[in-house]
Amino acid sequence: MKLQWLIQSQSIVTLAAGMVYPYYLLFLKNLGNSYSKYGLAFAVFTISSAAVSSWLGARLDRYGPRMLLAGSLGMTLVMLAFPWVQSFALVLILQLIMGICAAMQKMSERLLLADYTEKGDRGRTMGTYHFWTSAASGFAVLLGGFLIDWLTIDALFYTSALLYGFSSWRVWRYVQASRLTA
Repeated sequence: MKLQWLIQSQSIVTLAAGMVYPYYLLFLKNLGNSYSKYGLAFAVFTISSAAVSSWLGARLDRYGPRMLLAGSLGMTLVMLAFPWVQSFALVLILQLIMGICAAMQKMSERLLLADYTEKGDRGRTMGTYHFWTSAASGFAVLLGGFLIDWLTIDALFYTSALLYGFSSWRVWRYVQASRLTA
């Protein structure tokens, strides 16, 4: 299946994101104990993702796989930085970067799904894709809870960074292989 590499890399991304997201409030609690701060941080994430989408969209057809790679690498670096953050202002900067990386990931993921499916046979492929990425998300919440209970929230961010890095490596392998065949 042409999409196996995409299913693998994006299931890993979903695992990495799903591990951190439900427990993110615990991290912010240590920086100020405010739901309004969480709301602001999430707004910066979503608005930055939306704002960069038009700019990325014009480049998507040409650079889709590279954007997928850049998004995963960016998230790797952000997850490595989070345990060192001491101020809410730095959280907002990281949220801005995460929004950009998320836009790169989501847009390129959808482009590649469209490129690698054929009309009349998209449903089965997309069902398989959605199954694996959703299963990874469910597993991520369980794994995240165990990591926090047994280790620390910092370990959760580092594990997430490792998973994003692994996804980056998987996408990089695809990009390299597609260069050789082009």
